[in-house]
Amino acid sequence: MSVPFLDLKAQSAAIADDVRNALSEVIQSCSFANGPAVKDFEQSFGEYLGAHHVVCVNSGTSALHLALLAAGVGPGDEVIVPAMTFVATAWAVSYCGARPKFVDVAEGDYTMNPELVETAITERTKAVLPVHLYGLPANLDALGQICDRRGVQLVEDAAQAHGARYKGRHVGTFGFAGCFSFYPGKNLGAYGEGGAVVTDEDDAAERMRALRDHAQRTKYHHDELGFNYRMDSFQGAVLSVKLLHLDAWTRSRQEIATRYIERLADSGLILPTVPAGREHVWHLFVVLHPERDRLKQALEAAGIGCGLHYPVAVPFVRAYEQLGHRPGEFPVAERIAKECLSLPIFPEMRREQQEHVIREMWKAL
Repeated sequence: MSVPFLDLKAQSAAIADDVRNALSEVIQSCSFANGPAVKDFEQSFGEYLGAHHVVCVNSGTSALHLALLAAGVGPGDEVIVPAMTFVATAWAVSYCGARPKFVDVAEGDYTMNPELVETAITERTKAVLPVHLYGLPANLDALGQICDRRGVQLVEDAAQAHGARYKGRHVGTFGFAGCFSFYPGKNLGAYGEGGAVVTDEDDAAERMRALRDHAQRTKYHHDELGFNYRMDSFQGAVLSVKLLHLDAWTRSRQEIATRYIERLADSGLILPTVPAGREHVWHLFVVLHPERDRLKQALEAAGIGCGLHYPVAVPFVRAYEQLGHRPGEFPVAERIAKECLSLPIFPEMRREQQEHVIREMWKAL
């Protein structure tokens, strides 16, 4: 039996007619860039999250960039970033001319460790940028209290956490802004690139809407350096269709994750845990094991797709070697990088496919 890491073909087939109709409407309208289909999705996604403003852009990376600019981040500033994340979290800080100041993640949930954030804040710190890693909300109470006390902005990287909730409230709505990616493999994925910034700040939303379109508030009048970050209308149309299915897809992911945890208990794997008050949406199901590479090879030999998220902690990518970080500075993130293994999880995963993964994992162990 073959088990893909992700089966986008199965998902696309199930909604093909609705997507085809939505794309046909865009073609008939000839409004291809930031058109009505994008505005419709912005409204629907805002209502789903309970947010006042959604500003759609062309990628999650662009969303992070605009959110930090709107938060006032610029050259000479620092933004606190978790050491374990996809590199785009740090890229956005660097695009602003600021420095990403890395802190380790916490044992157990692998999200930004609040205890380290408090001591990392300096007079140059402009924002704290937690990541809801793998679909699990970060400790937003603790991080929000620190930001309020120290007078810095909280900007959420929710690129992997569409629909996740912290104490009943959707992530992305806690800080100054929340940023989402709609890369095709995400829980809510477009048929190409896409992203969005969510905020309740009227002035910030207005500025980001201008910045994404060459900083035009009035056509051909450019108040500052702008960007071509518009979302194309095809992506907005697809996302509106998919948003209707997001909660059902999330429930399926949660059921699959629960079976993994039950069936792989006492296996020797370090399994994910979910702290009280946090709803995990399982963008990724990541286990840890010191013989990760051997397990990965065994599963792949059995026709099972696996992933590594992420095999290099961001402070140690070559692009940031000038920051001078040394092994041992971020022990939890470094362990994750060495031992992480992502198992297949997607809403369309059949029971027999998951049984095959579990069976082959036990054989490998």
